[in-house]
Amino acid sequence: MADRVTIQDIADELGVSRNTVSKAINNTGLLADATRERVLKKAVEMGYKQFSYVNIYGSGKPEVCLPPETDKREISLFTSNFIGSSHFASTMLDKFQRELSNMGYSFTMHRLQEHEIESLSLPGSYNEDRTAGIICIEMFDKNYCHMLCGLDTPILFVDTPVTDLDRPLKADCLYMDNQTNIGCFVHEMIRRGKKRIGFIGDIMHCQSFYERFLGYRNAMFRSGLSCPQEYCITANQKGAKIPGYELYREYLLKEIQKLEKLPDVFICANDFAAVDTMNIFKQLGIRVPQDVYLCGFDDSPESHVTSPTLTTIHIHSQIMGFSAVHLLMSRIKEPSLNFRRIYTETSLIYRESTED
Repeated sequence: MADRVTIQDIADELGVSRNTVSKAINNTGLLADATRERVLKKAVEMGYKQFSYVNIYGSGKPEVCLPPETDKREISLFTSNFIGSSHFASTMLDKFQRELSNMGYSFTMHRLQEHEIESLSLPGSYNEDRTAGIICIEMFDKNYCHMLCGLDTPILFVDTPVTDLDRPLKADCLYMDNQTNIGCFVHEMIRRGKKRIGFIGDIMHCQSFYERFLGYRNAMFRSGLSCPQEYCITANQKGAKIPGYELYREYLLKEIQKLEKLPDVFICANDFAAVDTMNIFKQLGIRVPQDVYLCGFDDSPESHVTSPTLTTIHIHSQIMGFSAVHLLMSRIKEPSLNFRRIYTETSLIYRESTED
C-alpha cells in the first residue's frame, strides 16, 4: 500500500465502493449510520490523514477536522479552583475529555496555586513541548489571563474575568447564554404581579455573573421598571475572592439585614448564592416562597434537594463540552482565525421556590 492512504484504499479494505467511502468521510448523501461508522473507524485505523472526527452530541453525524501535524498531543486544563461534581463544568469536561481521547489527545489538569497566579508563572507540572492547546475554567484573574494569551499556544476560556470594562482577551471564549432566560423569568414574574425584583451575586466575580445582572437589569428596563439599589446586592466583602465562602455569607447576611422591606423576588447569580441566601432567610425567619421568591442559575444537584426546591436556569453541559472541542481544535488547526465568543443554550426550570 502507498504511504499516503487514499479513499480507494479504504474502499478496497472494506469491500465497498469509493463513492460510499467518500460519502462517509465528507458527510454527504444518504448512508446508513452503521456503514458510516464502519468507514470512519477503518479510515482512522489505516491512518487516513485528511481528517479525524468527533461525534456531534445527539446527532450521529461526524464533523470533519484536521489532526495536528506536530507531536503535540496533550491538552492542558488550567483552573484556580477545585471542580467538584456540583460544578457545571464537571459534566462538560467529561464530554470534552472523551471527544479528545477519540481524536488521539491526552488530557492533563493543572490547578494553579495563588502564588503562581500572583507571580504570573506557569504551573510546574505544565509541559509546553507536549501541549497542543490550553482550556481554562474558573480562571478569573485578569492579569494572569492576559499573560496566558501571550503564550504561543492555542487557548480557550470557558467563562472569563469581566471583559466588558477592559481590553478583550486575545483568545476564544465560551459561555452559556446568561441573559435570555433571566429576561424570560423577569417577564413571567411581572405577569404574576411580582414587580419588585432584586439581584444577588458578586457581579465582578466573572463575566457570566456580570451578564446575568445585565440580563436582569435590561429586562426590568424594557418592562418600564427600576432596579432599586437596595435590592441589588452585587458586591462582596473586602478580601473575599470567591462567592460562596464564609466571608461572602457574612457580607450577604449584613446586606439582607439592612433591607427595610423585601422585594417580591430575588434572582441569584448562581445556585450557590441562592442556597446561601435561602439559608440566611431561614436564620432570619424569612420564608421561601411565601415571603419572597428565589431563582438561581446552573441547575446544580443542590437545586434539586433544597427545601424548597430551587427554580433555576439549566446549563447544557454536554453541548458546552462539544463546543469547547470544536473551538479549541479549530484554533489548533488555524491559529490565525479571528477570535470568537460563543454562547450555548440554557433552559429555565420552575420549581417550588417560585410556587411551581
